[in-house]
Amino acid sequence: MGGMIAFIRGQLVEALPNHAVVDVHGVGYGVLIPLSTYDRLPQVGAEVKLLTHHHVTEREVSLFGFGTSDERDLFRLLIDRVSGIGPKMALAVLSGLPVGDFKQAVIEHDVKTLARIKGLGSKTAERIVLELKDKVGVVSAWKDAQSARATRDGPMEAQTDAVLGLIALGFKQTEAQKAVAAVMKSGDAGSDPTPERLIREALRSGG
Repeated sequence: MGGMIAFIRGQLVEALPNHAVVDVHGVGYGVLIPLSTYDRLPQVGAEVKLLTHHHVTEREVSLFGFGTSDERDLFRLLIDRVSGIGPKMALAVLSGLPVGDFKQAVIEHDVKTLARIKGLGSKTAERIVLELKDKVGVVSAWKDAQSARATRDGPMEAQTDAVLGLIALGFKQTEAQKAVAAVMKSGDAGSDPTPERLIREALRSGG
């Protein structure tokens, strides 16, 4: 899951649209970033915190940085769950569309919008929609999260966020929903559950 380095905080030394260098106690970390994160970077010389994904293969070690957990979650979902998508292409997706617009395009099966992302093409766009919708089932969880936020339903929002968290950990959507529902029924999460508590209890009960 690329969890060896979870985040870095330090002084921003260099900022390019696809790359940043952060000085952490005298060590300069080169971090690959999407445009969406670049747009949020402070001025060079200021302190910055980036959530990171540490990608290790036989041939290379790369550090990817993100301004928000939504960006990192989507990046991981793409490289873990969509065949043929590696870190570079996942970064291109995040650079090409805001996370919300990407989710909307997948929900609406809008392959045309996805195919316009530089370096993607219609075949890969089709595969993204098919694999995220059918195999992972993440789309209905995204829809639930949208409606919970729209109605400001706190407990429901916590449950949908927990389902999305479990999907990011490798659960299928139906399994994640069942696990969260079981925790809610058991009362183990308390009267005002947080997504973190729900995820912890779901994992503890073995899903």
